[in-house]
Amino acid sequence: MADPNERNGDNERKPGSADDADLSARLQSLDARISQASAQRAEAEPRPRPTSDSSALGQAFRLSAEFVAGVAAGGILGWIVDRLFGTSPWGLIVCLILGFCAGMLNLMRAAGMVKSARYDDKR
Repeated sequence: MADPNERNGDNERKPGSADDADLSARLQSLDARISQASAQRAEAEPRPRPTSDSSALGQAFRLSAEFVAGVAAGGILGWIVDRLFGTSPWGLIVCLILGFCAGMLNLMRAAGMVKSARYDDKR
């Protein structure tokens, strides 16, 4: 019966203590390189932004409320202007457009895309 350690009659060397030491050294070298690469990757990755106390769903509701409130306030104000001055569709149209712009501005301020206006920053 053929010996499974031999290949087609070729004489291979048997594993010994030198091979075990070589394998152990290579494994330690590989482990050191992997830990070094993972440390470099951790340093290269951007730091996560600090999360706020609100959840993502809460943030979405807040942002949508900022926008809807601006449009609704413009609509109500336009309707009142139309009733007081008798300018049937124009007060509502103009105030709805202004409410839309105000809602977008509030939305961007709440999202942090635009700085809020302060008197200290203007000096």
